[in-house]
Amino acid sequence: MKNKDAALYRYKDHLKTVLLVIGGMIVGATVWYTSRIAAQIKEEEKRKVEIFAKALVTATQGPDEQSFGFILDVIKSNESIPQILVDDQGTIMEYNNLDSMRATRDPDFLASQLARMKEYADPIVVPLDQDLEQYLYYNHSALYDRVRYFPILQLSIIGLFLGAAYAVFSTSRRAEQNRVWVGMSKETAHQLGTPISSLVAWVEYLRESEEGKALGSVLEEMDKDVQRLETIAERFSKVGSAPDLHPVDLRLALQESVEYIRRRSSVSKVDIRLDFPDQPVQAAINEPLFAWVIENLLKNALDAMEGSGSIGLKLGQKHQTSWVDISDSGKGIPKNRWQKVFEPGFSTKKRGWGLGLTLTRRIVENYHAGKVFVKDSQPGQGTTFRIELPIAQMKPLG
Repeated sequence: MKNKDAALYRYKDHLKTVLLVIGGMIVGATVWYTSRIAAQIKEEEKRKVEIFAKALVTATQGPDEQSFGFILDVIKSNESIPQILVDDQGTIMEYNNLDSMRATRDPDFLASQLARMKEYADPIVVPLDQDLEQYLYYNHSALYDRVRYFPILQLSIIGLFLGAAYAVFSTSRRAEQNRVWVGMSKETAHQLGTPISSLVAWVEYLRESEEGKALGSVLEEMDKDVQRLETIAERFSKVGSAPDLHPVDLRLALQESVEYIRRRSSVSKVDIRLDFPDQPVQAAINEPLFAWVIENLLKNALDAMEGSGSIGLKLGQKHQTSWVDISDSGKGIPKNRWQKVFEPGFSTKKRGWGLGLTLTRRIVENYHAGKVFVKDSQPGQGTTFRIELPIAQMKPLG
């Protein structure tokens, strides 16, 4: 059945989406609010420059001594807004709050600053008399920059922190899941050991008894099933341990898995085709675990075809990689679900845990340093899974 595990994983996906939306809203609100403050600072600085310009005009008109002192205070109070005063010919007359040392060393510094100020805002006109005007250009202050870029810096720091926290959390969570998975697998192997040993003994007893001699081929099939149970127990026992990899010819390994599926599955209406090259296709594998991978993919293909259709297995090599393509003529997988099929709990069947393809990926990637993925799939036309493994050099015989 599609169990609670599948529903749990879907719930987690929805929760991630909700959290991303909430995070995006927080980011948007922060940027909007900071932008408003920056705009207010910009307007305030413009008003200060206008007051500064009026003070310059008043200073040129010969005010009384008390007013002149106030005007000087206004002029001196601007210690943050960069300004350049030019005449009606564009010649720089004065500048304020710019790097004077750099202006002395670099003859192009003031011109470049003036060009930036012209792009930033229109100048404030400073009328000296009826026929003479000067122009006061300005740029935003360092405070404006700090306010404008503060949310970016803040969000970057928060993002780095959350990213690091998520990585630590994910790593610890995966480690915990691996420990649970390994413990469950080894306990399963242990629990299977006792009844399997008992079955082996009973098969031997029947084989040597008078009644067993009459059973003939039935005992042979029972013995094969017991051996199969031993293989399954061995597979579970190897989960979590460093696998013992040996160079093999993948043609032989795949042939054995196909023959097992043919014997133990209802494939009378399924055409299984093998497209193998004449020369060996080499890879270092653990044969019991790799057989588990192939059987999972073949059973997945049979389920997708619902009892009738065709399955193709194709082998090849490219550069330093051996590859296996397993294709079926089943119902296919929409492209937006190609990655989800490998997630625990994902299943299109009414029964089952949805762990077959998850286990397949774990064995291929974690134990064989390979890759497994959906190479191609079209709804209603079928699916092709590809396994890629590093090439292993075969040792010569003798």
